[in-house]
Amino acid sequence: MEKTIKNQITQLACKLVNTAQNGLQKINLRQSMSWLWAHRWKVVLLVILVYAANAAYNYFFPANTKKGGPQLVTTFVIEKQAIPIILEASGTIASANIVDIRPQTTNLVSKIHIKEGQTVKAGELLFTLDDRASQANYEKAKAQADDALRQYERAKELFAKKFLSQAALDTSKTNWQTAIANAKAAEVALSYDRIRSPITGRAGVINVYPGSLVQAGTNVTTATTASGTTTTSALVTITQMDPINVQFTVPEKELPLIMGERQGQDDLSVSISLPGSKDSVQGKVYVIDNQVDPAIGAVRVKAQLPNPKGQLIPGQFVSVKLTAKTMSDALVIPTQAVVINQKGTFLYVVNAENKVDLKPIKVLYQYQGQTAVSGVNENDKIVVEGKQNLRPGGTIRETKKAAE
Repeated sequence: MEKTIKNQITQLACKLVNTAQNGLQKINLRQSMSWLWAHRWKVVLLVILVYAANAAYNYFFPANTKKGGPQLVTTFVIEKQAIPIILEASGTIASANIVDIRPQTTNLVSKIHIKEGQTVKAGELLFTLDDRASQANYEKAKAQADDALRQYERAKELFAKKFLSQAALDTSKTNWQTAIANAKAAEVALSYDRIRSPITGRAGVINVYPGSLVQAGTNVTTATTASGTTTTSALVTITQMDPINVQFTVPEKELPLIMGERQGQDDLSVSISLPGSKDSVQGKVYVIDNQVDPAIGAVRVKAQLPNPKGQLIPGQFVSVKLTAKTMSDALVIPTQAVVINQKGTFLYVVNAENKVDLKPIKVLYQYQGQTAVSGVNENDKIVVEGKQNLRPGGTIRETKKAAE
């Protein structure tokens, strides 16, 4: 069939040449130009037909099936190397510590010592409430404790001289200890008027002003009356920013992979990137939840990240890459070299005669253009580009080797 088509095309071309030669002998150049212009659409149609016939011939009879026509390809030599297994997920930034600062007594705000958004240290003074009544109570209790101590010392002297009974001495000692306890209680009540930060972090929005009446409570409520506004919500929220956490989920089918990596080895590492940013932050996994959420078939994982510049804020959505393990001595090839058809997954392997064999393989892992496979050997040469017209047993000619 191939020879028949070639003979027909050759005969047609000869007829066209003979016709053109006969015409050129009979007419001059001006007449030839006039003839071409008059028959221009026929000439165009003829060119199109010749081009279509050539294209059809190349399609039905590819270069690799023609005698002496090797297929141009790009090859790659398989090498063993280590490839990390990376799991990707969407995560949420969460603070390692977050505290709502609430009053423990009902009082008026006397002074605010911080500004919104300020970084505060643990133990730093945040608010001062009106402490005049608490200070007076403390001083009164302290004076009573000092007086009780003097009474007890005098009672011991009288007891030593046999002027006081043991019962009276015990009563004096009890009064002294009670007065000390009352003084300590008054001191604690006084400390409630000086509210300090329990952690180091960043202050959020301050919900009160000097003169606001605050009440002890856990419900976030605010009431406004004709006499003023009373709040039992948090005075301010302190959020730890450095280090900070990222929380994400891992499918339960990947649990053997990440749990096996943690046993007797280094912590799992993560890398996160913010949407619209090329920067990434590295961290370590510090907890894997002890149960799978049946609703989503996944387990929660938390990792800790450094955040010295405060660029990560709780509630942000980020992309997480978890390095579960590293496959050592894996046969890694470019993903584009893999051939997939109805019979399975294959590679075109080049033999010593520059001919290709279609070899079945098993894909172990794929990520970002690299694929770990089994079923081939180290130092095998495979076809990466130019597979479209290849057939088993076809001859190839190498143009260049694919970059590793």
